Parts: sequence; C-alpha cells; structure tokens
Amino acid sequence: MDLERLPTVPTADEIMDRCLRRAAAKRKEKTNKKKANEEFVRATVSSVHDKLEDVVKKFPNFDDLSPFYRETVDILFSIDKLRKSLGAVMWAADQARKTGYQHARMMRGAEDTAVLRRRAVARTASIVHQVDSDLRFLNKARNVLRKLPDVRDEFTVVIAGYPNVGKSSFIKAVSTAEPEIASYPFTTKGIIVGHRQIGRERMQFVDTPGLLERPASERNTIERQAVSAITNVADVILFLIDASERCGYPLEEQLKLLDRVKETISTPTQAGEEVTPIVVAVTKSDIQKIEGERAISAVTEEGLDDLLEDLLRYREPSPMHQ
Repeated sequence: MDLERLPTVPTADEIMDRCLRRAAAKRKEKTNKKKANEEFVRATVSSVHDKLEDVVKKFPNFDDLSPFYRETVDILFSIDKLRKSLGAVMWAADQARKTGYQHARMMRGAEDTAVLRRRAVARTASIVHQVDSDLRFLNKARNVLRKLPDVRDEFTVVIAGYPNVGKSSFIKAVSTAEPEIASYPFTTKGIIVGHRQIGRERMQFVDTPGLLERPASERNTIERQAVSAITNVADVILFLIDASERCGYPLEEQLKLLDRVKETISTPTQAGEEVTPIVVAVTKSDIQKIEGERAISAVTEEGLDDLLEDLLRYREPSPMHQ
C-alpha cells in the first residue's frame, strides 16, 4: 500500500534551509560573481520546486485507493482538505520557480546582482512559508496514514460489537498458529489485524474499535472507521455479545447494536453483490451463556474450533471489495 511508504513532509524552514545550502555549495564553484549569483538563484528555486513537487507526488491518488482506505482517509483527515493542501503546495512550487527565474533573467544585465539575489531568495521564502500550514497538515496526516492497518485482499472476518465484549481476546486466541497481530493507532484507539493458517486456508481477522448503539450521524471518528471496515472489507461479520454484561453495557443494548449492524449491511454496496453474512457468538462463556446461542471463551477455548470451521464456510463468495 502506498500510504505506508509516505516520506516525512518537511516544514517551510526545513525546505529553505536545505535548498539554500545546496545552492551555496554550487555557488562556491563559480569564479564570476555575477554568474554565481544567477546560478545561485536558479539552483535555489529549482531545488525548492522539486522538493515541493516531490511532496505532492509522493501522496497517492486517493481515487485509486480501495473503498476501505479511501473512506478511512476521508474520515480521519477529509480527502477534500488533503487535496486542497496538496494543490496549495503545488502552487507554491510553480510560483517559486517562476519568480526565481524572473529574477535570474533580470540579473543578466544588472550591475548589482547581489541585491536581486537577496530579493529572489526573500520572495521564494515568502511563497514557501505561505504553505507552511499545509505542509505541517500533510505531515500530520502522513504520520497517521502510514500506520494504517495492512488489510490484505484475502478472506476477511470483521469482528464487531460493543467495547470490551472480548473482541481483542478472541482475535489473539485464534491467531496463534502464525501470529501477525499488531495494533495500529488511529486517534486514541486502534484496530487489530491478525492472520491464522488453517491447513491450506488463511483467515484474516479485523478487530474493529467498539461500536455504540446510536445513529450514524452521532458516531465519532473511531466508530465510523469500524463501520467502514464492516461495509468495505468483510467477507463475513462476527458479532460478539457479552452476556455477562461485564463489558459495561446491558445485553439489551448489545442486541440493539446487532440490529443496527444488520441494517447497515442490509443494502448491498455494489450492484449484484450479496449482503455480507453475520455470525453471532456469545463470549466469556465461562462466565455467562445464552441458551440457544453459540458460546465461546477465549479463556477456556470453548467453541473456538467449531466457530472457525463455520466461518471458513464463507470463504468462497467474495474477495475484498475493490
């Protein structure tokens, strides 16, 4: 994924310092002072342009991202805002080069090229500093986006439910054959991605941040990311319920959330695409069960093998949505 390779975005001061140092090194090589000043300006603005343009080019085309990543990026930082900042940086790149080259041409017939050199540098620095806030915003986004989870194009089980119902405990319990578990920070919480090899079959588990039973318009950033995973990458949804209510949420509220999730996926996201199936399991069965419902426990491992077998039955229908 391109996001994980995003380089650090420098500030305006860092860009000017680097470019001026490089230009100064080249200027020392010239014996003709007038020519040296002209070359200094050209080298400075060319370096500034290339660095700013490189910042823009290193960010991916958001339209080319998969629905999950595109929606996640939009939730976290707003794609429109990112595009606006990238556009501002590209504007600065073009303006810096244009202004610098204008001054460089003026220097050819000027007596005092040192004055024009200082003006060119000052004008270039002013242009770059106009987009300093954009550069800082892009770097802030870069620091988060590069750590987004590596959700692969393979059979995926998205785990949903209220906070603290046992989602993380489950994913850790079933991802022991080839553990590839890592916590990827979003804002204040994270998402866990794990994999398990069962014979020739490989399962990918995505543990979403806890959802709360409330309308979509009232959900926070964390919850919206969870919904994005449910709607964009799940081949099957595993909804976990804590019948003991030790999670801090009444069973009635948990069942309401289950209904809300069913409503969320009731309409196919693409024409002809089947509705994502939901498997329900009651966690912490060593503490409390619900008669007639599947019971599992990450502590005693009750029901885990049977649950995995049932989940694998859904592996054929649909790959990760592109």
